[in-house]
Amino acid sequence: MKKLILLAFTGGLCSGIHAQKKPLNHTVYDQWQSIGKSVISNNGKWIVYNIQVQEGDDALVIQATDQSYKKVVPRGYDARITGDNRTVVFRIKPLFAELRQAKIKKKKPADMPRDSFAVVNLGDDKIMKLPGLISYKGPKDQNEWVAGLLKNEPAKKPVYQSDKSKDSLQQVVDSLQYVINTLKPREGEGKDSVTDYGMNNRLLLVNTISGAQRYFFNISDYAFNKKGSQLLMVQTLDLKDTSRTARVLLYQLKTGKTDTLLRGGNDFKSLVLSDEGDRLAFLAERDARPKALQRFYKLWYYRQGMDSAIVLVDTLTQHMPGGSTVSEFGKLSFSKSGRRLLFATAPVKPPKDTTLVDIDKVNLDIWNYKDDYLQPYQLENQKRDQQRSDLAVYDFDANRMIQVGRRELPNVYEAPESDGICFIAVTDTGRRVESQWMGRTRKDVYKMDIRNGRYVPVVQNLEGPIAASWCAPSGKYVLWYDSRQKNYFVFDGTTARNITAAINVPLYDEENDVPDEPAPYGIMGWTEGDRSVLIYDRYDIWMVDPRGKALPVNLTKNGRLQQVTYRYIATDPEARYIRSADKNLLHVFNNENKKAGFAVLENNRLDFSFFTPALFREQPSYFDSVAKAKDAAVYAYTKECYTQSPDLYVFANGKETKLSATNPQQLQYNWGTAGLYHWTTFSGKSATGTLYLPEDFDSTKKYPVLLYFYEKLSDNLFRYIAPAPTPSRLNISFFVSRGYVVLAPDISYTVGHPANSAYDYIVSGAKDLTRHSWVDAAHMGIQGQSWGGIQVAQLITMTPMFAAAWAGAPVANMTSAYGGIRWKGGVNRQFQYEKTQSRIGSTLWEKPELYIENSPLFHLPKVTTPLVIMANDNDGAVPWYQGIELFTGMRRLGKQVWMLNYNGEEHNLVQRKNRKDISIREQQFFDWLLKGAKPARWLTEGVPAVNKGVNWGLEQ
Repeated sequence: MKKLILLAFTGGLCSGIHAQKKPLNHTVYDQWQSIGKSVISNNGKWIVYNIQVQEGDDALVIQATDQSYKKVVPRGYDARITGDNRTVVFRIKPLFAELRQAKIKKKKPADMPRDSFAVVNLGDDKIMKLPGLISYKGPKDQNEWVAGLLKNEPAKKPVYQSDKSKDSLQQVVDSLQYVINTLKPREGEGKDSVTDYGMNNRLLLVNTISGAQRYFFNISDYAFNKKGSQLLMVQTLDLKDTSRTARVLLYQLKTGKTDTLLRGGNDFKSLVLSDEGDRLAFLAERDARPKALQRFYKLWYYRQGMDSAIVLVDTLTQHMPGGSTVSEFGKLSFSKSGRRLLFATAPVKPPKDTTLVDIDKVNLDIWNYKDDYLQPYQLENQKRDQQRSDLAVYDFDANRMIQVGRRELPNVYEAPESDGICFIAVTDTGRRVESQWMGRTRKDVYKMDIRNGRYVPVVQNLEGPIAASWCAPSGKYVLWYDSRQKNYFVFDGTTARNITAAINVPLYDEENDVPDEPAPYGIMGWTEGDRSVLIYDRYDIWMVDPRGKALPVNLTKNGRLQQVTYRYIATDPEARYIRSADKNLLHVFNNENKKAGFAVLENNRLDFSFFTPALFREQPSYFDSVAKAKDAAVYAYTKECYTQSPDLYVFANGKETKLSATNPQQLQYNWGTAGLYHWTTFSGKSATGTLYLPEDFDSTKKYPVLLYFYEKLSDNLFRYIAPAPTPSRLNISFFVSRGYVVLAPDISYTVGHPANSAYDYIVSGAKDLTRHSWVDAAHMGIQGQSWGGIQVAQLITMTPMFAAAWAGAPVANMTSAYGGIRWKGGVNRQFQYEKTQSRIGSTLWEKPELYIENSPLFHLPKVTTPLVIMANDNDGAVPWYQGIELFTGMRRLGKQVWMLNYNGEEHNLVQRKNRKDISIREQQFFDWLLKGAKPARWLTEGVPAVNKGVNWGLEQ
């Protein structure tokens, strides 16, 4: 008993034990709650968050962080708080039942019930609510302005919710409804283009401080500048026929003046303004006839002081690549100063061939060994490739266009603080075929400065990762990791240097057990002025000088010694640099006991005192969704453990406050405990897993056991597992509640022998459990999905120990799977066996014996365990014929086997109705073989195809 008590203690009991509770059942899922998106005000005094249910109507909670105020808005979501900390703006969904009925009636998207637009002054119970919302936006800096695009509807009585008298905000609602439905537009707001208020969209602009409002009819698109001083709009007479009358409007939010920048056109896209709002740009197509087979977009530009917008770039612009045009799919953005505009170009596409009718067209895919990518990959990415474009820059200082990206340089990243000057280009052109068996490609990296237009080679044939965030924000340095040399390098424009050679610990995955080079742990970021880059090892954070002059410094010092991992939590989405003087938030994770907490890195020193009490250093909890108020030392986060569902907390002034209390109904149900379990494998290795015991555990009883596995899972010791219909995994909480003991063992693999590795860890863990008198050794089962499903199928050929097995999406035959396609991505599976998860490490023709050794199909005569297989006919990761091979082999040999094919479903079940169905069947199967329950008819008699859709055999 001593060991058992220790397990329960180390599992972190976040709530008390209550005996004589009812077990979970399949009716509890829908209303089980979780914490959704949360938003904290700039001053830290307000927080808005969602309470989500699995199926039904969610709720939005508006709450003061000191708990002095709380309001719950049914079905509210997608909230934002204005920058002045006064107002929250959000959407309100239609009733779930209303949406469900619309789907049952197969209504078209345009006829589906729409969201409502809602505004609430913080601390006030009254809600401004307007129906028919299409979208809403506000300035990025979140000032007091907000705009909502609404579908025009007949006049209705103003809608508001209040338990007090109307205030000025509600009067705005009344005024808006009246104006929208009864009045004509004001001067300058489209009186010559508005003829039918009931046909087109209307844009409502509200100042949440003053209550001032303006309205614009027939708006199809709109955008604010970051600072919130300008609103750019596209206005049309008829959204179905934009060519009749269309214009681009600029509204000055401070003065209320509206300017017309452009009249006439067929299509307008990508409205963008500079941060200050003094410059703007957009794409427009104005010349094509309605049924034209080709359309040419132009880049239009306006600067404060101009009379109207002008064409900045078109096909005739100097330096436009021959045969190219402005791409309608490219993203527009101004540099920070507004002095450069980033856009995209693309080759002109030939007009569609209309001479052939469909019945005469040949449908054919031609596979050529010289193709960069296999045909399935090309087809899977056809739309993306058709819309692919190349980055270009318009430099207003030089008054010219510069083409940055090229066909042979498909990936171009901007250095974020270079003001549109420095770019990094990465290409694997000519080396893509090897991704078929490598899973990756070698790359060339170039640096480009638009001031001289030169592409400077940085590194050639790189094997290792390079990411946009690894480029120094100013563009001064390019950083990459070389997988062969296992070090980080920088290029400063003239010289490449190894900057981590002096670090004497690995900077790559120390637990790597696949036959490929281990991946690096990555970087935390760059410090201000690009003075240093912060790099992770498994545990610590190193400050590294990109010049190579100063030795690397371990900032966290004791991580490796204490087996504690430190990782940065970015709390400011606008920050480009890590400022050493700031209180930089770190997540702290103890790899031994799995406890977690927070620390602060300030002035290059680790500080645990900020988050008091000291318990924050290591709590038996899992933390997530961490955020910080912009202007205050107030932190919000969710906290959970196995016995406590995630709830929202805030930390301020040395005190932690719990704001939510999800799932109080859990107290009605028998739950469980979670703790680390240790044993020694058959090969003498130390092993770790997570052991889950029922809440009403009684050591004098015997319990059936389920083992669930997928790689390593023990880091999730303190994760909450909500009762939910499964996509094909084991819902641990559900089975534990119903009297099962569950062990989730971690597995380490030996290259070439994944089946034996799984056996060594899983079966030894099961064997070790049988030492306990409370384990029913005759009634143990195994369950796994995908890679776990493969191992379930392997294990039943290697031991008769298990009385029941369930394999989701297993590979049965590695020899037939090896050369196949992962249809979801269109890639060949060879790399998976040679380099990644399947861990064979050799080609099929080099070591066929390893493929046979690790394929359950070749060992089926040894099987004695009943097996259920899930293999779906739309599985894009493991072709369902792998399940068929396994099923037909066992069937021929007279083994007990069943296969579930959820028609049209994917690798993991997506549709909730199917998840509910498989959850019931999984319980019925294990209860039958491990608890002696009466079997369901689908197990004993099957379901003939003639009864499909009539009787599913769930009755017992």
